[in-house]
Amino acid sequence: MAKTLSAKHGPLAFFQSGGCCDGSSPICLCDGELPPGANDLLLGSIAGAPFYVDREQYERWGRPSFLITTACGPAEGFSLSLPDAHFVTRAPGAPNPQA
Repeated sequence: MAKTLSAKHGPLAFFQSGGCCDGSSPICLCDGELPPGANDLLLGSIAGAPFYVDREQYERWGRPSFLITTACGPAEGFSLSLPDAHFVTRAPGAPNPQA
């Protein structure tokens, strides 16, 4: 899905939401649309796109490993998505930020 979105929108960036606006979902944006802040921690990449999380929230959650996957239907917030799929976060073996 990330490759499809980047083909349509250009380079992407992901931010793990901490519970505001999009709940605790990953937010997919065009790269540069939301520059990373001083408290954003780069955890890795998704299909070549950077994946950031708020450093303090990450520590409060117990430094979980995130699994970014998809679910049916469009995103409910301002995240880029497809009409039939959006990104969701799973944190296997740790408290789930979706809860």
